[in-house]
Amino acid sequence: MTAADAQQLMDQLKNGEIAECHVSKEHFLVFQHELVQRNDFKHFRGIAQRGGSVIYHYTEEARS
Repeated sequence: MTAADAQQLMDQLKNGEIAECHVSKEHFLVFQHELVQRNDFKHFRGIAQRGGSVIYHYTEEARS
Protein backbone atom coordinates (compact mmCIF):
# COMPACT_ATOMS: atom_id res chain seq x y z
CA MET A 1 0.00 0.00 0.00
CA THR A 2 1.28 3.42 -0.92
CA ALA A 3 0.43 6.73 0.74
CA ALA A 4 -1.82 7.56 -2.22
CA ASP A 5 -3.68 4.24 -1.81
CA ALA A 6 -4.24 5.00 1.87
CA GLN A 7 -5.55 8.49 1.10
CA GLN A 8 -7.89 7.08 -1.53
CA LEU A 9 -9.31 4.54 0.93
CA MET A 10 -9.82 7.23 3.58
CA ASP A 11 -11.57 9.49 1.07
CA GLN A 12 -13.86 6.64 0.02
CA LEU A 13 -14.76 6.02 3.67
CA LYS A 14 -15.43 9.71 4.27
CA ASN A 15 -17.60 10.05 1.16
CA GLY A 16 -19.62 6.94 1.99
CA GLU A 17 -18.48 5.03 -1.09
CA ILE A 18 -17.43 2.14 1.15
CA ALA A 19 -18.75 1.25 4.62
CA GLU A 20 -15.48 -0.06 6.05
CA CYS A 21 -11.84 -0.48 5.18
CA HIS A 22 -9.80 -3.55 6.11
CA VAL A 23 -6.11 -2.76 6.67
CA SER A 24 -3.73 -5.69 7.05
CA LYS A 25 -0.89 -5.80 9.55
CA GLU A 26 1.63 -5.31 6.74
CA HIS A 27 -0.02 -2.06 5.59
CA PHE A 28 -0.97 -0.64 8.99
CA LEU A 29 2.02 1.67 9.47
CA VAL A 30 1.60 3.35 6.07
CA PHE A 31 -2.15 3.77 6.62
CA GLN A 32 -1.74 5.06 10.18
CA HIS A 33 0.95 7.55 9.15
CA GLU A 34 -1.36 9.07 6.55
CA LEU A 35 -4.38 8.94 8.84
CA VAL A 36 -2.92 11.01 11.69
CA GLN A 37 -1.97 13.78 9.26
CA ARG A 38 -5.59 14.36 8.20
CA ASN A 39 -7.67 17.14 9.69
CA ASP A 40 -10.60 14.75 10.19
CA PHE A 41 -8.63 11.86 11.71
CA LYS A 42 -10.82 11.83 14.83
CA HIS A 43 -13.75 10.72 12.66
CA PHE A 44 -12.03 7.44 11.82
CA ARG A 45 -12.61 4.53 14.17
CA GLY A 46 -10.33 1.52 14.00
CA ILE A 47 -11.25 -1.85 15.45
CA ALA A 48 -8.33 -4.21 15.96
CA GLN A 49 -8.77 -7.75 14.72
CA ARG A 50 -7.09 -10.97 15.67
CA GLY A 51 -3.86 -11.34 13.72
CA GLY A 52 -2.97 -7.64 13.64
CA SER A 53 -5.34 -6.26 11.02
CA VAL A 54 -7.66 -3.31 11.65
CA ILE A 55 -11.11 -2.47 10.29
CA TYR A 56 -11.76 1.27 9.95
CA HIS A 57 -15.11 3.06 9.84
CA TYR A 58 -15.85 6.75 9.33
CA THR A 59 -18.18 8.32 11.91
CA GLU A 60 -20.14 11.54 11.54
CA GLU A 61 -19.28 12.59 15.09
CA ALA A 62 -15.63 13.02 16.02
CA ARG A 63 -14.32 11.07 18.97
CA SER A 64 -13.05 13.02 21.96
